[in-house]
This record gives sequence, C-alpha cells and structure tokens, in this order.
Amino acid sequence: MLTYKQRFIRFMVENEVLLFGDFTLKSGRKAPYFINAGKYRTGTQIAALGEYYAECFLAHNVDAKTLIGPAYKGIPLAVATAIALAKNHGVDVGFCFDRKEVKDHGEGGMFVGQKLEAGDKVAIIEDVMTSGKALREVLPKIKQEADVTVSAMIISVDRQEKGTGEKSAVQEAYDEFGVRVYSIVTVEDIIEAIETGVIEGKEHLAAMRAYRAQYGV
Repeated sequence: MLTYKQRFIRFMVENEVLLFGDFTLKSGRKAPYFINAGKYRTGTQIAALGEYYAECFLAHNVDAKTLIGPAYKGIPLAVATAIALAKNHGVDVGFCFDRKEVKDHGEGGMFVGQKLEAGDKVAIIEDVMTSGKALREVLPKIKQEADVTVSAMIISVDRQEKGTGEKSAVQEAYDEFGVRVYSIVTVEDIIEAIETGVIEGKEHLAAMRAYRAQYGV
C-alpha cells in the first residue's frame, strides 16, 4: 500500500503538476524538474489536495486552532485543508485569510474568517516555499492582528535547495522566525519514488542527483 507521500507524488504527476525535463527557474537555475501548482484548477483536484495537506497536518501533530491561507494562493488551500480535517478526520479548525488592503467598513480588519485572538495557535498553509517571501509578508500582518503563536507552516513540496546562502528557505524560516515548515513531500521523496517505481522517470535520476549535488541542502 502506498504512503500518503507516494500517493501525493503520483497525484502531482497525473495532474501534470510535477514535470520532468529541462526548465529555467525564476532564479535562473537550470532544473531537471518543475512544479506547476497552477495546474490545480478543479473541484476534484482541490478536494484531494486538501486531504494531502490534512494528512501532513496530522502526521506532524500540528497544534493549531486556525489555518491561515495567505492571499491569494493560500486561500483555497487553507479552506480545502479545513474541510478535509473536519469531514475525514473529525478535527474542526477555523480558517482565515488576509486581505490585500485593510477594510474600513463592515466588520473591518485585515483578515476574513476566523477571528484571531491573543494566545491562539495557528498554522499557515501555502503551496511552495522558494524564498520565504510569502511568510515574511504575512507574519507582520498576523502579529498586527493578534499576538498568536505560529505553530507551523505547511507546504506541498520542499525543494531542499539553497537560498541566498547555504541554507534552504525552510531552514531560514526556522532560524529567522522560529516557524517550523512541514512539507507533504521533499525532492528526496520524489527521487525515491522514481527509484522504487512509484512513478516513471528513471531517465531523469542522474540529472536530478546532479542538481541536488549542486544546489541541494
């Protein structure tokens, strides 16, 4: 029986989210694989994605009362995760997301959804972490709203690549903010899935290992 990590890797391949070949990343690096989260666009896909995030949440025993989905990509992810936790696991958590600008009428405020209260424990739900920019942008907004504890940030894939220095964005997030980042899968999980035949792609293994040797952490 496949683990949830192996099922997620196969899910990404089947939905053309995980691609292999020659790609030039935004950083300028030439990579043998690419993750295109923009391919998630149907109800079936987002429902399945929410379940994978929920399984990661539970696997790491994340202690959080509310899920925060940074606008805009994080919004459907946080909602789908909250639905999956409630419907499939009996875990009822709140969810909220930030506005791009503060609303000065109606209920007002920077966040929509579950109200953040001082002392609450929250988890941030995002798609990927490349530079940590999304985390740096949303943390001040969260702290401005209420003095909460960010228990974790959950992402789909940890590329395990060096950022500007010798550490990855995930490692830097913990060093700089004390936020533990958990991923549904890592690049090492993807390489192992190819090696064990969970997905096709043995012809890409050499290039992936070489890329990991050059940029990996």
